[in-house]
Amino acid sequence: MRVPRPRRVRTRLALLYVVLSTLSGAVLLGILYLLFLHSSRSTFRMLVNRPGDQGGGDPLPTMLDMFSAHRAEDEARRQEELQQLLTQSGIALAIMAVLSLAVSWVVAGRVLRPLRAMTATVQRISARNLHQRLAADGPADELKDLSDTIDGLLARLEAAMDAHKRFVANAAHELRTPLTLEHALIEETLMDEDADVPEFRASFERVLEVCRQQGRLLESLLTLTTGERGLDRREPVDLADRAERSLAAAGSEARRRGLRLDAGLAPAGTEGDPELVDRLIANLLDNALSYNVPGGWVRLTTEIRNGRPVVTVANTGEPVPADRVGLIFEPFQRLDRSRGRDGHHGLGLSIVRAVATAHGAAVDARARPDGGLRVEISFPSARGRVTA
Repeated sequence: MRVPRPRRVRTRLALLYVVLSTLSGAVLLGILYLLFLHSSRSTFRMLVNRPGDQGGGDPLPTMLDMFSAHRAEDEARRQEELQQLLTQSGIALAIMAVLSLAVSWVVAGRVLRPLRAMTATVQRISARNLHQRLAADGPADELKDLSDTIDGLLARLEAAMDAHKRFVANAAHELRTPLTLEHALIEETLMDEDADVPEFRASFERVLEVCRQQGRLLESLLTLTTGERGLDRREPVDLADRAERSLAAAGSEARRRGLRLDAGLAPAGTEGDPELVDRLIANLLDNALSYNVPGGWVRLTTEIRNGRPVVTVANTGEPVPADRVGLIFEPFQRLDRSRGRDGHHGLGLSIVRAVATAHGAAVDARARPDGGLRVEISFPSARGRVTA
């Protein structure tokens, strides 16, 4: 039958202290008992081996006779003293066990008091007061480290919650705008009593384009969520092969905008989700093509640098303040230069960052001195290199 263990940490600590104290006392009493026994036998040997008197005659037979006469009495007395020692030691050990139980209970409570305070504080923290911290004071020990770790976790949760709230608010705004536009287009057409079939067709085409924009927005949101969740699968991926596919898809858009599309593709093997890598490269190209200048260029390269596969997209464009480059990687956060262009919702580079993070890749974006951006994604090296 399994004996249930006490669930409370304080009880377990107190019992542990008592057991250790009792065992230590028992070992100490055992050592004292052995020393006392050894001392009694040493005294007897000294009496037997005492040298004779100087007056003549050998005293050894006399001492042996005396010892033989009192041997039974001395042995009984010694056994009685040992028994008394064991009895008194056992009583003292029992008293010490009871006292150590009380002391251990108090000491365990004082040791666990900071933990109880931290537990009560954490239980009071919810989504409404994530700003609250444990802020434990005292020496730099394990409990202080635990408190600081929990405070760091709460800070990250607060930042994530704030980012989530901003994301939801921005997504609601982005979804509400096309719905309002659809409603206005349909209402305008219905209120026009003289509207004919061509006017209805034109209104429906505009509504259809708004629906396409909504579909692209929802698809971008799903991709962003997938990238932030992490990878469901990993397989060998050649960045050069994926980049070539994206270049083929972006060629017509580059010609339509009158932009030069260059490429320098070298084998660069990594591991990850091929579909997400495709979306990452496609979004980099789409961003570079959309926010460019007439007669500009876009260059896509893949290579192995310092043992890591790297994909880089550089483009001409309008000047970007260096201190605001990081802003364009936030969801729905767009610079003034990018508002209202081609139905973009400010999610392209956010998806790039989310996919890169899911793959353990590093993102380095820099503003070019003569305008435009240079975005570099450095992936982890693959266990088995992908050959071209």
